[in-house]
Amino acid sequence: MFDYADKPVTQRLGVLLLPGFLAGELGLLQDCVDEANRLAEALLYELVLLSMDGGSVVSRQGRAQPVDAVLQIDAAYPMLFVAASDLPKPLSASDPVVAALASLGRQPGVIGSWHAGAFWLAAAGLLTQCRATVHWSLLESFTTRHSSVIASSALFEVDKDRATCGGGAAIADMFLHLLARHHTTELAASVAEHLLLERIRGRDDRQRIPLSNRVGSNQPKLVQAVMLMEANLEEPLTTDEIAQHVCVSRRQLERLFKQHLDRVPSQYYLELRLNRARQMLRQTSGSIIQIGLSCGFSSGPHFSSAYRNHFDITPREDRQRGSVRGDTT
Repeated sequence: MFDYADKPVTQRLGVLLLPGFLAGELGLLQDCVDEANRLAEALLYELVLLSMDGGSVVSRQGRAQPVDAVLQIDAAYPMLFVAASDLPKPLSASDPVVAALASLGRQPGVIGSWHAGAFWLAAAGLLTQCRATVHWSLLESFTTRHSSVIASSALFEVDKDRATCGGGAAIADMFLHLLARHHTTELAASVAEHLLLERIRGRDDRQRIPLSNRVGSNQPKLVQAVMLMEANLEEPLTTDEIAQHVCVSRRQLERLFKQHLDRVPSQYYLELRLNRARQMLRQTSGSIIQIGLSCGFSSGPHFSSAYRNHFDITPREDRQRGSVRGDTT
């Protein structure tokens, strides 16, 4: 379908699978690569699955995925991606994955990751002063751990020879961006069309779906109110203040929230603050009192009581449970 004057050079696309990776994310990349090769009527990319020891890797779904080869620090990988989904414990230079990536980073080629993979790249020093992203649920921890990285909430980031994305469907967007850069935008558009993608999203698109997309663009007052809440978690506004800012009556604001979000404004606001607190508890090392204060609670007991009423567990117990699972720092 796409004619090349000369047979294109096949690029080796390595994927380092780490335990707990998401099989669906790998499958999406495989679909993109297969479709690109089929439409180009040429082997543009050779997908090579890798592990640290050459053995199978167990996905989050509990299935063992065979690989093609062991990761070799002296091998040539024109493109190499780290596939991981779980928040890792703090990583050091002595970690085998980190050490291998640090060595590979000295070679030419694109090195990237998706979902949680950027934690290993950053620990290897490969993202210093680069724009990079992880899945939105891990961004708080990533930002805290790696201040030298320009952390982003974009779907994907391609900064020179570093490519990272939040995972999920964003893997297709990142791959299509690289496909267009290495080959043609027409080929990338054709792959997107055959995969029934509405469009190729760019790095300016954000990972989380805006509230306006969920409740409809014809509810600007509701969207404005929620944006005010999200911007004022540390010092919460009263319902009357929010209504005044968005130029509606308190009763009208309450009606909008009840109709579209099935909550009164104060309840929705409290859930925003508690969800933010839970994310910080699980992904940062800040004290429980500090986290409570930063999420708008006046004292430790007030925070603990509200947290327990909502999640049926105290902040301290939730943090300890997360530590057992390996979800926290």
